[in-house]
Amino acid sequence: MLLKGVIDCPDLPLNVSRSALQNDGFVKKISDYITKKVADKLSGMCKTDRESYEKYWDDISPFIKFGCLKDDKFEEKMKEYVLFKDLDKKYLTLQDCLDEAKDKHENIIYYVTDEKEQSQYINMFREEGLNAVIMGHNIDSPFISQLEQKKEGLKFMRIDADVTETFKEAVKEEDAEGFKADSEKLTETFKKALGNDKLEIKVEKLKNDQVASMITVSEETRRMQDMMKMYNMYGMDPSMFGGAGETLILNANHKLVQYVLNNSDGELTGKICEQLYDMAALTHGSLSPERMTKFVSRSNEIMMMMTEK
Repeated sequence: MLLKGVIDCPDLPLNVSRSALQNDGFVKKISDYITKKVADKLSGMCKTDRESYEKYWDDISPFIKFGCLKDDKFEEKMKEYVLFKDLDKKYLTLQDCLDEAKDKHENIIYYVTDEKEQSQYINMFREEGLNAVIMGHNIDSPFISQLEQKKEGLKFMRIDADVTETFKEAVKEEDAEGFKADSEKLTETFKKALGNDKLEIKVEKLKNDQVASMITVSEETRRMQDMMKMYNMYGMDPSMFGGAGETLILNANHKLVQYVLNNSDGELTGKICEQLYDMAALTHGSLSPERMTKFVSRSNEIMMMMTEK
């Protein structure tokens, strides 16, 4: 990016047309020199005055990440001084993040793009003593892809990409067959109520019994969706690139899910299935205007039916 300043260089030609400057060898040398000086200044500040460096970081990080993407030499000098802000607003280097998570999820760094939208997932992480970094800028997606390519085994995952074993209760061996039958029954009931045979549904016993339903989207699919939005490739199906769609997670420990299981033909069952799906979608993002209207109308209808009983 552009920096304001003055450089004394007697070797530059007097002809300062754009095409001449772009093809001039001295201009390339000046560019390399400026890049080196900027990298040296920033890395030096991080080493000797970390507090000041952290104060500037939020403002300068997009430009540093852009520089790392564009210039391998700059990336080589700055890779150890790129900071990541965690959920406690603490600044960590990449190695700090890996060391902190080594015993819980080795070589995986979880991240958040919207603290409000992903608050349910953040709460689950905090309950299990897990941490994540905040990456809400557009440059972050290509930047973490570059980091994964540069460092073997490293994987970035958004916290709503999957429900790991950390958040689940183990199903006892003697209960496995019954749990499988219940899962199949719930899946059939929800698909029928939602009118969506292609929706992937998983039934899990989550430790947090306050969470009824969640939606997860695989990291690969979500990145593909982000890329398609970036290049205005609307209407294309991410699955054509090998990615799976969204998955509805149902918590078998929640009373509403248990109600659906025990009352598959109940008067309220269909509406509860729709409601659980929309609530999961709300925690994953916003609903379309039409879908939000139906959600509000359905909520009022369910409450009216409950008061009449």
